[in-house]
Order: sequence, then C-alpha cells, then structure tokens
Amino acid sequence: MFNFDEIVDRTKTPCEKWNKYKEQDVIPAWVADMDFKSPPCVIDALQQRVNEGVFGYTDIDDATYDAIISFVKRHYDWDIKKEWLIFTHGVVSSMNLACLSVETQSVMTTTPIYPHFIKAPKYAHKEVLAIRMKEENNRWVLDLEAMEKAITPTCKLFMLCNPYNPAGTIFTKAELEQLGAFCLKHDLTICSDEIHADLLLSPKSRHVPIASLNLELQERTITLMAPSKTFNIAGLQASFAIIPSAELRKSFKRTMGSMVGGINLLGITALKAAYLEGDAWLNELRIYLAENLKMVQTFVSKNPKLKLLDQEATFLAWIDASALNVKSPYEFFLQHGVGLSDGEPFGDKNFVRLNFGTQKSVLETILNRMQKAMDSLC
Repeated sequence: MFNFDEIVDRTKTPCEKWNKYKEQDVIPAWVADMDFKSPPCVIDALQQRVNEGVFGYTDIDDATYDAIISFVKRHYDWDIKKEWLIFTHGVVSSMNLACLSVETQSVMTTTPIYPHFIKAPKYAHKEVLAIRMKEENNRWVLDLEAMEKAITPTCKLFMLCNPYNPAGTIFTKAELEQLGAFCLKHDLTICSDEIHADLLLSPKSRHVPIASLNLELQERTITLMAPSKTFNIAGLQASFAIIPSAELRKSFKRTMGSMVGGINLLGITALKAAYLEGDAWLNELRIYLAENLKMVQTFVSKNPKLKLLDQEATFLAWIDASALNVKSPYEFFLQHGVGLSDGEPFGDKNFVRLNFGTQKSVLETILNRMQKAMDSLC
C-alpha cells in the first residue's frame, strides 16, 4: 500500500503550483501537477543515479527504449518500434514542433481545450479552426458535423487531446474511428496529445491511441506521451513523440534541429523506473483519484448552480459555473480562498478547472471553502 494521504509541504521549494498564492490565504488547485510523492521506485532510482556523482552527457540506453515499448504494449496494446521514438523536453514543445513541421496554412482543434492547443498553431503563424465540443449523454464529445462545415482545403493538421483536457473524456474506439475517417477524408495529419492516457478513473476504462487503430492512421499520426502527469515528475521534463512515418519523423527532427534537445539524465532515469516498476503505484493512484472525484461530484450535486459532466480520466474537473451569474467564476472562488484554473484561457470564462490530484484532507478544505463561496450567494 502507498500512502497518498501523506502531506508534502511544497512551499519549501520553488514550486510553481504552491508559490502562485504563497503570500495569500489561498489553496492552489490549478496547474496539472499532483501533490503526491512520486513512486518509491522512481525516488530510489534517482537517488542511486545521484550517488554516482557524475552528470555528463548521457545516452538513452536500450533499457529505456525497452521500458517504453513494454509499457505502451502493456497498457494500450500497441506495438511500437524503437526507431519511432523521439525524445523532447515536454509535450508542449512537441506540439509546437508538430505545428511547425507539418505543411499547412491552418490547424483544426477543439474547444474548450488546454490553452497550448490554441497557442502552438498561432506561434507557427497558422490559422486556428477551433470547433466547440458538444454535450451528449452527459459527456463532452466531438462535433463532427461542425468539423465538416468548418474544414478548409488549406487545413492539413488536426490536434487531438485524448484523454481530453479539461473535460476528462476518454474517446471510445468508435469515436476515434469516426475522427480517423474524417482525417483520412480530408488528408489531415494528426497530432495526438495523450499525456493523460494512464489516468483512467474506472477499472473498465481503456485508452486507445488513435494511431493504433489501423496502418493508415498510424502513418499520419504524431503521438505525444510522457510519464510526467502519471508519476508526478513534470519537473524532470521527460517526454517522447511516437512517429511511425519516416517522412513525418524526418520533418519533426529537422524542425527540432539543434534548438530543442532531448531529456536530461535524471529524466531518463525516472522515466525508465516508472515504466518498469510503477504499475502497482499507478493502480492505487487511480483508485485514490476516483475517490477524490466522488468528493468533487458530491459537492457539485449539492449546488444546482454548478454542473459537472461525467469524468472518465485525469485529475482535473471541468466545472460549469455559468449559472452563478458572476463576472468571473475564477475570481469569485479566489476571493473565498481557492485558486482554480480560470476557464477563459481554455475557451470559456464561465468554467473553472479544479485539480483534485491532492490529499483528501486538502481537497476537503478546498471543497469546504468552495461551499462557503456558494453559500454566500444565498
């Protein structure tokens, strides 16, 4: 058993999440960064590597490649090859590389969505075709009809987020097949951010990489993954792109050039340990997060002016606060001591995103403060 209830005082280090409100009586529940210690296997591997005392230029060894290949097969039933892997500092930098390396005048994605899906195309001077997700059967899903109406001949890249951040949707195989057919019809390359693929909140859930569906989609997809969210090692900046197409891979590498390097030696160490030995910890984490989600759902159910659709993955709850009739739901809850993510950068200022990847005692305090905020409206 792993102790996810253990409180870690993160204010003693320059922690982005906790330092944002360091001088205020505000509990941070914003950036996608959990408050749990990383798995013991990761900590032990890092300590052993640090004890060696030499931190020079480091190769990525075959054991690291094998760890990734094995993890992807074990968790997603997808057979990948060593030569398909390209290592980067993070998924965000990889998204930007994809927008620069694919020849296109515009990029299609969905909204509301993690802000870098909108920023990355703009940085590459591409037009953004952002199609709003729709509510269906109490889930956030793709609006394929709206996508068909909006697509243009100059758009050759679709940016997918699966599982979906911020809405928590795990796209089903059938939904991905429909999206795949759309991309094939319009000759779109797919950049699929799957960084939350392991954070599934039901034992029945299964993540399907869109590239694993068939060879046609595999050859036009750049899949972005990382252990950073899953094992809480984002600060080690270890991520990778899976690019089966030799042509796409060449273009991606050429865009990287000498400007974007690979992962550092401690990132390599942590990634390998997590993927080789972290499954038991991950299984318990999923259970703990699912219990935390129930706490959030109970809170929302008590407040008819708030709405939360079915949450299938991630530790991020996308809460509709439009019925509050306040100028900014983010500012409203901040005034009551909770620092959520403002929905506006995601595409809808009437929402807030709540990070429930924290200890139950901390989450309880967060929800109590949010309840006091709700009670103040009565």
